[in-house]
Amino acid sequence: MRQLLLLAVVCVLSLPALSQTHPIEYYLNKAPFPMQAIREPVIPSSRFVLSDYGAVEGGTVLNTAAFERVISACAAAGGGHVIVPAGTWLTGPIVLKSNVDLHVEKDALVLFTPDRTLYPLLPAGHRFEVAPPISGRDLENVSITGEGTFDGNGQSWRPLKKMKVTPAHWEKVVASGGVVSEDGKIWWPSKEAMNGERYVKTLKNGATAEDYLPARDFLRPKMVVITNSKRILIDGPTFRNSPNFVISPQKVSDLIIRHTHVFNESWAQNGDGIDISASKGVIIYHTTVSAGDDGICMKSSGDGSSAALSDILIAECIVYRAHGGFVIGSNTDGGMRNIYVTNCLFEGSDVGIRVKSNKGRGGLVKDIYIDSIRMVSIVNEAVSFDTYYEAATLTDAATVKIPEFCNFYISNIICNGAKTAMLFRGLPEMPVHDLHFKNVYIQAEKGVVATAIKDLQFKNVHFQTSQQPAIPPEAASFIKISL
Repeated sequence: MRQLLLLAVVCVLSLPALSQTHPIEYYLNKAPFPMQAIREPVIPSSRFVLSDYGAVEGGTVLNTAAFERVISACAAAGGGHVIVPAGTWLTGPIVLKSNVDLHVEKDALVLFTPDRTLYPLLPAGHRFEVAPPISGRDLENVSITGEGTFDGNGQSWRPLKKMKVTPAHWEKVVASGGVVSEDGKIWWPSKEAMNGERYVKTLKNGATAEDYLPARDFLRPKMVVITNSKRILIDGPTFRNSPNFVISPQKVSDLIIRHTHVFNESWAQNGDGIDISASKGVIIYHTTVSAGDDGICMKSSGDGSSAALSDILIAECIVYRAHGGFVIGSNTDGGMRNIYVTNCLFEGSDVGIRVKSNKGRGGLVKDIYIDSIRMVSIVNEAVSFDTYYEAATLTDAATVKIPEFCNFYISNIICNGAKTAMLFRGLPEMPVHDLHFKNVYIQAEKGVVATAIKDLQFKNVHFQTSQQPAIPPEAASFIKISL
């Protein structure tokens, strides 16, 4: 029986095509756990047009003050729709307010200025960070809608690794200004950006915004950061060319991202597409991502006493290129549970399903359901669970936060092309355990690579691999295989 499972090259699964779309309610009802009711923002019908508040279209006049005026006027009137008409609108950071819909019409481009000095430093706990191009904190009833585009001018912030681009591209970037590292491998937009990491390490608690100024170019902002808020909707726009992560909601409840396009170039350093952090009640639906780092990623930081991230639905999404299609981690110490990923396509990503963490920022991740996934041309692993994601410096063993990955239910998976079908790297003191795979077909060079695993179940799992055996004996003893 085991030989049949390992050598089978044909697998017929009852797997819906991504083109078979369903309304969000279909997936909410199908979720394997009771999803909380997720409420959309309620926005008054009043309209406030950007050009009526002194904004000048064309991409040469800075409209930061005009955006502030129109959003403030809308909020003061009790809320409504801020309309960004067709055209190019150059601006600095935009700060959202409650009860406001920022609506970018078709053929509207909101272009964030490349002038890094126009992004102020903001307090963030015991340190400072650079103001995001779009931000909001402690908000209710906020949306970003329309068919227009936001461009973060990320190339003016990000370092560039020579190995990631063509010689012609590299030469063009170097000729534009900035500096190159001593080893000639990385271009930086300025000396301050290149030396920023070393400089930040010299700062002590109590350092002021002025102390952080020399590191501003290094502390490049995420593009859309909404924090500690509820009833948030992102529906329709394209977000591209971010200095860092693109969409990064943090501690948000009742969040919907749908019909949205996220794009960072493949060489965009730390260019994650969508990172959901410590949030509850989230839907990501019918959204397309291409990213320079992780595609659609779940993060959670906290004291580990309860699940800081839960009740997540991801459906009908496409990740064309990223470090991971669907990703968990690497910071998981706040805990995660009740995540449902279904009817998605991952094409050309480094890893398809990627779960990662390490000692020092690990926590309990459980009750994760991943179903009806197609993968094509995966560079490395189709499925990866890794508790050694990065080396951690641990000073107190008593306070080490250990990652625990368990109770994953992964079913109806087809992967056409990968280097490795599945990788599992658990910790000796905390194996990756209680993972359930059902109706899986993966075509890859190599089958299973595993250390520190316990209680894995394969039901109707088929590998077509050039290297045999697909499941080595040292891993097979921890895997229960059935038809």
